[in-house]
Amino acid sequence: MPNKARVWIFSLFLLNLVSSLAWAQLPDFVEMVKTNGGAVVNISTTQKVSPEMEGGAEIPQFPEGSMPPELEELFRRFNEQQGGGGFAPKEARSLGSGFIISADGYVLTNNHVVKDATEIMVKLNDRRELVAKLIGSDARTDVALLKIEARDLPVVTIGAPDKLQVGEWVLAIGSPFGFDQSVTAGIVSAKGRSLPGGNYVPFIQTDVAINPGNSGGPLFNMEGKVVGINSQIYSRTGGSMGLSFAIPMDVVMNIVEQIKLKGKASHGWLGVQIQDVTRELAESFGMKKPQGALVAKVIPGGPAEAAGVQIGDIITEFNGQLIDHSADLPPMVGITPINNDATLKIIRQGENHTLHFNVGLLPDEDDKLAAKSPNKSPENQLGIAVAELTNEQRQLLQVPKYGVLVQDVAKGAARDAGLQRGDVILRIQNTVVRDLKDFDKIVKKLPTGISIAVLIQRQGNPVFLALKLK
Repeated sequence: MPNKARVWIFSLFLLNLVSSLAWAQLPDFVEMVKTNGGAVVNISTTQKVSPEMEGGAEIPQFPEGSMPPELEELFRRFNEQQGGGGFAPKEARSLGSGFIISADGYVLTNNHVVKDATEIMVKLNDRRELVAKLIGSDARTDVALLKIEARDLPVVTIGAPDKLQVGEWVLAIGSPFGFDQSVTAGIVSAKGRSLPGGNYVPFIQTDVAINPGNSGGPLFNMEGKVVGINSQIYSRTGGSMGLSFAIPMDVVMNIVEQIKLKGKASHGWLGVQIQDVTRELAESFGMKKPQGALVAKVIPGGPAEAAGVQIGDIITEFNGQLIDHSADLPPMVGITPINNDATLKIIRQGENHTLHFNVGLLPDEDDKLAAKSPNKSPENQLGIAVAELTNEQRQLLQVPKYGVLVQDVAKGAARDAGLQRGDVILRIQNTVVRDLKDFDKIVKKLPTGISIAVLIQRQGNPVFLALKLK
């Protein structure tokens, strides 16, 4: 055989071998889908829509003859289409996904899938459609537990999300845009993600294609066990952009047990408002690197106040668990049983302390209001104008005592730090600002060239800012 032919045959053999090895490393999802697909359901809901336009504004009534004839005709025809009775209530329908966790008909989905539903229908893999009863739900974790009347149903196996590794393959089954039993796969992108409105959930981030309708569906690991409920996506288009978030099953099952036992879920509460420690704030507190949860407010009457937590403390551990970012703390506290003893490790003015407290019950949150004042003080080296707070403003802003209101922010250190009009300055470098006189006195003595921690209250929420005078 000529040498060229031998070389060609050998090259073809190597190519096939490399290709076979590459395919051998790719995961095979076929058996997983066959085993678990039957336990994944489609959920449709019916909701009553009030006779109002989107945004809550009622349809305006116009006097006869006040509109052009063609516009009057348009409104007349639309009114006739509504049955002649104006904008009558209608029914809206939405779709989502879910999965069966017990053979006698318990089904899990997202709270937002079934919220305000007047009827919930569960469509099984065998095409049966059953009316579901809402056993209970929890808006804070976005979990809902349903019950359908059926027996010997296929069920999923619950897995351990804490054993998930970033980069591990995962698979989702659901009903995106109503396409039942759609299967998508990807990898775990990150763990312990904190999202706006999801402070009590350390989300699993994946690049699995999740779209509207996938909400409430299961996320499987390679063992075919459910490790999360697909809940949210980040998207600029409304469709998948490779940023999907699932609620870990350890959080979910904790909620399920509470709902079964009490009909609702409760969350542990520490009674503080916290924020991340930035590099500049770490410098101002004398820390070697940014870490922990910085206490910006201690809620009066809460567990933290009873334990002796103070504004400016940096919480570094909760029950022996390290806190790297402030977002790590709320889920840890939230899943801790109410009235349990717990331990905090904190840094206070450069010294380490250990505090003990009883975990409280998380109360409902109240809306907070902001206010403005017409009285200004002269500008200072920070480039801001501040004013005394009136009693009415203190009540609206929930600032019981002390503090000054920012009226104007000119170009300078304060604006660079993020200070805004309407902020209330409570402390500067651990010194309480009681009034205008205090403020002027403190500002005149501020050093230059180093970061200074400033505690403000913005729209009812305390925040630390770090500013540096040049």
